[in-house]
Amino acid sequence: MPEKETLERAAEDKAEGKSPSTQAGEFVREEIEHVREGKHGARSAKQAIAIGLSKARRAGVKLAVPKKGKASKETRKQAARDLRKGKSPGKKKSAKRSRAMLKKLKSEGHRAASKTALSRHARSAAAKRSAASRSRSAKKAAATRKK
Repeated sequence: MPEKETLERAAEDKAEGKSPSTQAGEFVREEIEHVREGKHGARSAKQAIAIGLSKARRAGVKLAVPKKGKASKETRKQAARDLRKGKSPGKKKSAKRSRAMLKKLKSEGHRAASKTALSRHARSAAAKRSAASRSRSAKKAAATRKK
């Protein structure tokens, strides 16, 4: 379950009219902090981000399911399931499953949330995008920067 502050920050972002990815960023930040604090580990930066996005969808952030070809079939199915969970109150998560998941994550390392690991992930993610796409987002960022 996400922390109260994270839910509040995400709600604030939504009220300000910010995009779902910005709202979800709050959950990803929380997850990375959990790994850094030692609450649990993650195998990679990508896994820590995925857990954060899943929590965001389950908390009601209208974050789209990855397009076909961008993510595996299983990932898209899980994202769709999380999105549905966020829309309806649904059933409570199984305590046995929750405990098993946390036990597994606790055995993972904490280097996944290090600055170098996150930097490496960002570089590899950017490399998969086209030059035009990177340029577009850089121009957009420059336009929204405070003067």
